[in-house]
Amino acid sequence: MSALSTTLTDALGLDVPIVQAPIGSATCPELAAAVADAGALGMLAITWRDATTTRRLLAETDRRTDGVFGVNIVEDPSAKDVPTETHLEACLDAGVEVFSFSFGTAAPYVGRIHDHDGIVLQSVGSAEEAKNAVDAGVDVLVAQGWEAGGHVQSEVATLPLVPRIVDTVPETPVIAAGGIADGRGIAAVLTLGAAGAWLGTRFLATEEANVHRRYRRRVIEANETETVYATLFDEGWPEVPHRVIENATVSDWNAAGRPESHRPGEGEVVAETDDGDPVHRYEDSLAVPEMNGDVEELPLYAGQSAGLTETTRPARRVVETLTEETLEALKRN
Repeated sequence: MSALSTTLTDALGLDVPIVQAPIGSATCPELAAAVADAGALGMLAITWRDATTTRRLLAETDRRTDGVFGVNIVEDPSAKDVPTETHLEACLDAGVEVFSFSFGTAAPYVGRIHDHDGIVLQSVGSAEEAKNAVDAGVDVLVAQGWEAGGHVQSEVATLPLVPRIVDTVPETPVIAAGGIADGRGIAAVLTLGAAGAWLGTRFLATEEANVHRRYRRRVIEANETETVYATLFDEGWPEVPHRVIENATVSDWNAAGRPESHRPGEGEVVAETDDGDPVHRYEDSLAVPEMNGDVEELPLYAGQSAGLTETTRPARRVVETLTEETLEALKRN
């Protein structure tokens, strides 16, 4: 038995209780497979990908690793073009066993996933959401705190949220998310009763993450005070709070009084895709390697743990270092 065995590692067949968060378009087979090979849980975000692309990515990830990986589905009609049922069918056909749902309820899909011997995770931001999810048959909860990067479900910080949810559903494994980037953070949430840790920002700064080099550099250079919680990047996923690293787009919007319309530079094209499609200033588009232009003006999704993320490393080495740091921190306590 591993020194870091928990109810999460037992449930998912992991070596360590570490999860690479489904960080949107930054996820890719290379990243998920590298994390899985290291004994942690690799994740693919599939909501904004069509079924054909999803099937291809799943097959490629499966070829690359014998470890455990899963998928994340955003269960929000305003956030996707492909119905959840389509994604679900593609994933079940591919033999996926770990399904994560966020920004909605997994309830309509739990039975079907369980019929295929799958495991259902759901992100929650309160004890009430946690109880409702467990009552619907969800197997594992992800307690996402306000510190998290990207789109954020909760208005509660990770430190008070995790024990509250653990106490509410004591028989259900809880993964802590938000503000965690090193082994000290993992040890802290394990001490709070969590069965694992969910890290996104730290895995942005890996060699495998599908992000533009200038985006990765900003993540590494940012400190803990340089992220902003707001709703300004709303073209594509309106009115959903998100946390980003401050850039000129954010600064100009703040200086203008955070207007909801007639925002500074609204409608401007700041970058373009590899196909030549325009990307506008307030567009909810992640800066991937193939983009050209002022990609630093796009939403640079990252959490407050950016201040703890100082180097780019291979994902496998990140998992190994996190594991070593966690064991050392637990020994000290």
